[in-house]
Amino acid sequence: MRASRLLLASTLSIGTLAYVAGSPASPIAAPTAAMQRPAAAPAATQVTPPREQDSVRFAVIGDTGTGTSSQYQIGEQMTTARQVFPFEFVIMLGDNIYGSERPQDFVSKFEKPYKALLDAKVPFYASLGNHDDPTQRYYKPFNMGGERFYTFAKGSARFFVLDSNYMDQAQLKWLEEQLSRATDRWKIAYFHHPLYSSGEKHGSEVDLRTQVEPLFIKYGVDIVFAGHEHFYERIKPQNGIYYFIEGGSAKLRKGDIRTGPLTAAGFDTDFTFMLAELGKDTMHFQVLSRNGKPIDSGALPLGEEPKKAER
Repeated sequence: MRASRLLLASTLSIGTLAYVAGSPASPIAAPTAAMQRPAAAPAATQVTPPREQDSVRFAVIGDTGTGTSSQYQIGEQMTTARQVFPFEFVIMLGDNIYGSERPQDFVSKFEKPYKALLDAKVPFYASLGNHDDPTQRYYKPFNMGGERFYTFAKGSARFFVLDSNYMDQAQLKWLEEQLSRATDRWKIAYFHHPLYSSGEKHGSEVDLRTQVEPLFIKYGVDIVFAGHEHFYERIKPQNGIYYFIEGGSAKLRKGDIRTGPLTAAGFDTDFTFMLAELGKDTMHFQVLSRNGKPIDSGALPLGEEPKKAER
């Protein structure tokens, strides 16, 4: 079972009050109007550079494909942040293209918002959301290789990308086979629907949880990312696994987080993206809003591998 110890120094806001993560839920100064409703996207000056030389560095976005100004602003902030934190790739948590999916839509809802990153040869690895046509898996810039679910490795980490729209037996069998043979130091899963969520609109996907969480626990998955909820939330460790929701990269549902026993940190007043670094024994993460201000950050220690059953 993975360790659930969490080392943090973070500040976040939920609704109209600000809280310090990891401390009693006591209100401090309310965030300014500029923090809640930024009109533009100035340069990100509060990005923390990488902490380890040979770490795996990536960005996390979810619920992105709107083609609206918010998506373009997040794309600009990601480009600016990469000057300080040179992430190598981006993972996408589903709902990649909202509405029509004509060729021009892929241009306006993906290629243009992230043009600077794509021009710099930064690869994006997508998962399918409930608003996505499954044929997106054939769109080459999403790097899905024509598959609804797939795996890829980066340095010391292996990523397991699932299709949470349709968790059939074939996918579950594939997942167990892939997890059982993985010897990578870090095991990361991501998909669209969150297993744990404090969102009022959707909440936790309990049926999906009963299907995949036992495999995550059995084979030592470290971190799970999901979207679907249009906000950012860090869940308190569950069964030794760290869960994140990043579904606010172009869509936002203000005031939707119902702060409760699951919530370690949350932000539902502006659009966000996430930066992550997988080091030798620690994952460092930072979450930024579209105006470049830090929302949440911390360090997650790598837990021990689950003990194999004796034969």
